[in-house]
Amino acid sequence: MNKKDLLLEIGLEEMPARFVTNSMNQLSEKIKSWLESKQIGYGEVQAFSTPRRLAVFVKDVDVSQQDIHEEAKGPAKKIAQDANGEWTKAAIGFARGQGATVEDIYYKEIKGVEYVHVNKFVKGLETKELLGELKQIITGLNFPKNMRWASHDLKYIRPIKWLVALFGDEVVPFDIVGVNTSNWSLGHRFLGERIEIASPAEYETALLGQHVIVDGVKRKEAIVSQIQKLEEENNWVIPIDETLLEEVNNLVEYPTALFGKFEGEFLELPEEVLITSMKEHQRYFPVKSKNGELQPFFVTIRNGDHLHLDRVAKGNEKVLRARLSDAAFFYKEDHKLSINDALNKLGSIVYHEEIGTLAEKVARVRKLTNELTDMLSFNQTEKESSDRAAEICKFDLVTNMVYEFPELQGFMGEKYALQKGETEQVAKAVNEHYMPRNAEDATPSSIEGAVLSISDKLDTIVSFFSIGVIPSGSQDPYALRRQASGIVQILIQKDWHVELEDLIKKAVTPLVEAGIAKQDQEELENEILSFFKLRIKYILQELGNRYDLIDSVLANKVGVISSLVKKVNILNAKKEEESFKESMEALSRVINISSKAESVVNVNEELFENEHESKLYQHFTEISSQLTSTTSEEEYYQLLVSLKDDIANYFEHTMVMADDQAVRQNRLSLMVKIAEKITQFANVNEINVK
Repeated sequence: MNKKDLLLEIGLEEMPARFVTNSMNQLSEKIKSWLESKQIGYGEVQAFSTPRRLAVFVKDVDVSQQDIHEEAKGPAKKIAQDANGEWTKAAIGFARGQGATVEDIYYKEIKGVEYVHVNKFVKGLETKELLGELKQIITGLNFPKNMRWASHDLKYIRPIKWLVALFGDEVVPFDIVGVNTSNWSLGHRFLGERIEIASPAEYETALLGQHVIVDGVKRKEAIVSQIQKLEEENNWVIPIDETLLEEVNNLVEYPTALFGKFEGEFLELPEEVLITSMKEHQRYFPVKSKNGELQPFFVTIRNGDHLHLDRVAKGNEKVLRARLSDAAFFYKEDHKLSINDALNKLGSIVYHEEIGTLAEKVARVRKLTNELTDMLSFNQTEKESSDRAAEICKFDLVTNMVYEFPELQGFMGEKYALQKGETEQVAKAVNEHYMPRNAEDATPSSIEGAVLSISDKLDTIVSFFSIGVIPSGSQDPYALRRQASGIVQILIQKDWHVELEDLIKKAVTPLVEAGIAKQDQEELENEILSFFKLRIKYILQELGNRYDLIDSVLANKVGVISSLVKKVNILNAKKEEESFKESMEALSRVINISSKAESVVNVNEELFENEHESKLYQHFTEISSQLTSTTSEEEYYQLLVSLKDDIANYFEHTMVMADDQAVRQNRLSLMVKIAEKITQFANVNEINVK
């Protein structure tokens, strides 16, 4: 079959850097899905992007759809022919619908019944007749934010300026908002010009000649290579933050690295302030010495060539100098503010109009922190440090520095707390209570920071659930999912034996008592617990655990999260053992039959009718105290599965649902008691052992 290359390019005004890569991947996936749905064969697919374009190159696309040869099944013979052997309307209509006649019908038997069949042939259409549908792919792309322009109805990430659609050397004709497809593209905004693309295979090379590196991977490699060259030439270490690198990569079409400098006096500012000023506001890479000390230099990436780099450097130095001067002023002014004055200001700052002020939130967090330290049996010094950290945890939010650089909340809290005479434990906890700040961040290293982080995050989650602000779909404006994941990660890492249900109750109660909660306390607690179960399930899946094993431990009470994780790990480790299937089936039988009990009584041994009843009861009685007292999930599991043979013998020789009501109730009560112990570990009915 003949093949041609396909090229599609969407030319746009500059897109926000954070949306470029995902938009490129989305376009590529949609084109591949479309080709497959149309049964059009294709070869290698390359996705390209810059701030001004999204493009996809598909190699070796079939010039026509594949012909379809298939067998179509119709009605049963008794419906297809009447008593006289004549074809019915159902048979005639079926044949016509398949492009055939009744003469083409034959019978095939399926499960003892004969059905009419015809062989169906569909000639594949030429690909170029179908490529106009690329228009729907372009207009159907989804973006986090859209805009309209001029009088057009289309909502899109940015206005469309040009469209390239080539199949071989032919233009695929269609238009979007008055922009017609063509074989020309635009090069770099300042260094390039309009060029003609003779064929899809020439696209990447042609744009490179116009100072555009369309391959994002190659563009990123060029940036890294140039940064490394600066490192070698100047004996520097330039830490490359992957998030910053990705953003910078999507801000330029032709990257050129250069460096500038700033006054050494600014190094008196905290390192976090300098780095944040460079990275978050100017997209600069900071420079360090070989021994890790910050240097008065920065590296930036120009969207252009190597000409006049000295002028570019001076311009960037001027902008950064102004930023750092502001930061130095804010830092100096913040030294005049006492912690108590800062705390007094929290009472006038509204956290949320339905939830209250920041001061009220801090009071709830402090109360929950103290309750949690009691539950965890902290010593007196640890309790006092945790209490003080909770009391002042938000004081830096009213400082000039955090107002100007919100990314520094917590970091500046620690710096200022130490300067104001707080202990290292308290200051560190003020910083760490925001951790983990994102999916890549670590959990707090100190117990004071960990307990405060849990309290603050849980209060945030419970507060918003109380007023009905609950994450749905992709909407999670207050990052409640991330904060719930953070709590789970901390409880796992610290291996703290505190039950999630108790934590939620303690966090919900103050909001109910204050009249903030809009629903019944029990209903609210259950809703929050379900939310946490989803986060726990997600984390356990990310760790590589099978879904049914996760469902089995989450089926009932969550309890101690670190213990729950250990249970999943045990099941995951045991699932390949030969005895696992039999053990789970035996325990499942107990759970299944126990559900038939209408009431539970004390087990009466005098009602036992065979030795297998006695043996199971005695074995269970022997291990019950051990099950209650053990803190080892592995030991608990081993004790449960030790019942396997006795359970199997019991069911083989005992009819649980006996006719005698007293005997039946006695047997069901034993099953209930055993089932309760089993489900405390996991609802093994959820486990797939087939």
